[in-house]
Amino acid sequence: MKTRGFIVIVITLTFALAAQFANTSRAAPKYSARLTSPAAGQVLYPGQVVRVEWQSVLPKLDYFDTCEMEVRLSLDGGHTYPYRIGPWMTGKTHSFYWTVLNTPTNAAVMDIRFGCEPWFPESFAPQTGSMFVIAESSGD
Repeated sequence: MKTRGFIVIVITLTFALAAQFANTSRAAPKYSARLTSPAAGQVLYPGQVVRVEWQSVLPKLDYFDTCEMEVRLSLDGGHTYPYRIGPWMTGKTHSFYWTVLNTPTNAAVMDIRFGCEPWFPESFAPQTGSMFVIAESSGD
């Protein structure tokens, strides 16, 4: 009888823990970001120092200190993001100063990324609605 009772308890605990795990694994934390500077349509010039700034909604995580933000630059309207333009930043960062690259384009877009590997995968927030211009160098 003791063995049977033990087996019932083990099975009950297994199902309870499995249900709890399934519920938490489906409830992925939410992340979003909105670029506030540079503004959509703004014209930037190579060598200009610009404050890159955004607002973000980050997941509530117990291990937040291990999280990081990353900002990448696209020159082709958001199809690719080959340039990492920001310094290493924690999840609490909302701005940094950037010296504009000499990469003229009419379709510059930033992607504000957030992650807490291995607990929260890197999430992307391309700012395609905030496309801006990097002008030709004046050649002074």
